[in-house]
Amino acid sequence: MNIKINVKEIIYEAIKNLNIDCDYNDIVIEVPKLRQNGDFSCVIAMKLAKTLKQNPRQIAEEIKRKILNYNEIEKVEIAGPGFINIFLNNKYVFSGISKVIEEKDNYGKVNLGNGKKVNVEFVSANPTGILHLGTARGAAYGMNLSNILSFAGFNVTKEYYINDAGNQINNLGMSIKERYKGLCGLEENMPEDGYYGTEIVEIAKGIKEKYEHSKLNADLSFFKELGVDFLLGVIKKDLSDFGVTFDVWTSEKSIRTKGRIEESLEILNDKGLVYKKDDATFLRTTVYGDDKDRVLIKTDGSYTYLVPDIAYHLDKFDRGFDELVDVFGADHHSYVSRLKASIEALGYDKNKLEVKLLQMVKLLRGGNVVKMSKRTGGNITIRELIDEIGKDAARYFFAMRSLDGQMDFDIDLALKKTNENPLYYVEYAHARICSILKDAKQRNISFDNEINVVNDEDSKALILKVYEFSDVVSSAALKKEPHLITNYVYELAGMFHNYYGKHRILTDDVCESQERLSIIKTVQITIKNALRLIGVKAIDKM
Repeated sequence: MNIKINVKEIIYEAIKNLNIDCDYNDIVIEVPKLRQNGDFSCVIAMKLAKTLKQNPRQIAEEIKRKILNYNEIEKVEIAGPGFINIFLNNKYVFSGISKVIEEKDNYGKVNLGNGKKVNVEFVSANPTGILHLGTARGAAYGMNLSNILSFAGFNVTKEYYINDAGNQINNLGMSIKERYKGLCGLEENMPEDGYYGTEIVEIAKGIKEKYEHSKLNADLSFFKELGVDFLLGVIKKDLSDFGVTFDVWTSEKSIRTKGRIEESLEILNDKGLVYKKDDATFLRTTVYGDDKDRVLIKTDGSYTYLVPDIAYHLDKFDRGFDELVDVFGADHHSYVSRLKASIEALGYDKNKLEVKLLQMVKLLRGGNVVKMSKRTGGNITIRELIDEIGKDAARYFFAMRSLDGQMDFDIDLALKKTNENPLYYVEYAHARICSILKDAKQRNISFDNEINVVNDEDSKALILKVYEFSDVVSSAALKKEPHLITNYVYELAGMFHNYYGKHRILTDDVCESQERLSIIKTVQITIKNALRLIGVKAIDKM
């Protein structure tokens, strides 16, 4: 049950009964930092004072008088200039325990999205190499956001855009071909913008082993297709092992083949938004707020990066999505305005596209920045990160921070088996509860969701924290901030550890034991569900 909403509705009804005009959305219910200030607090009296031109404490006292008539309310205190501090009836608070246990894996779900179709496009790294640390952060964010949006009632499609056309793929094909030539004893002539990763040599070795010298005169398309297929296979495997999957893999080549580029250019041209200047073709993006018009077709007749992106977003809108979320690297900051302007030029609402920019990640070991991969000599790869600390630790640590800021990823901390490690701290709470539940089962002690004996404030505070979960899910979905889930589950684990330190769960008092079992069962369910949203499996024993 959502106690916060219930309290809000009680206050709203009380204000209406006082014949005071008040907007329901103006009523904000908060959890005080100090428990002595109540279970919830509301400042609506101070807001109403401005319109009613009355003393806010006087208004608060009138509201207090009304809400004390509700059985859910134990007492109300008025503090400061008009804070309404509300203390709930313990029996009422504990009455929602059975619902949490009954809902199990579905506990915390909300129908915020009401089936709204959302496309989340993330990673979308060019298939010209293996995935590195920065990409891992974007992959974790995109997957976590998709999980949360789905849990919040949105119809989510996770999408990867494969840039398998254009100059970078030509350079990939040429790089592989030149490495292959070198393995065949011929002189290599690597392209200026070629790819020098060890994976390119690995692909070339595979061609040499299979075909010997027979592919020296093969078309570039042979090397391009083989390279893309190989690298995409590696990317998919690394992402899968990282707990990241996609519903749709869209190929840039297919967008081009379907004629979407010509179709989008025709739409823009028919609107009079395309013009030629100095042998190049421009789009009037300044009409839609961009700082300058953008080149679509260069003087050599080739498309700029913007053109296939316009066609791709046209394709996404045509598939009926209500909202698009693109996760880009921080270096795409200046690209956002031109992409939004292009969408508006196509005739769509640019606000239906939200771009999340991924900031840099620094990997720390021993307090020092780790810059180079031991295996490749280049950037640290997702595979190396997974192999060293495991998928769950990587996913949890990436989910601890907002995407907006740069991140220091402390390898040593992620490997610690102590409460200093936030993941260990949360996992230990879940495992400890599972151990208690197992012990109770062996002693034939079952749950009792009807709380009659337990009446302490610690139990009440713990259950109220459990009830916050659905609000946190809603907030994380609306703000598109998965780290809110991680912050919450860490706080919940901390409250449980403190609770366990103060209260014995299994005692000679069977009734008390049964009731405390029910209380900690709700915590176990909530931790498990929260961790699942950020791609971490809750473990039963440590």
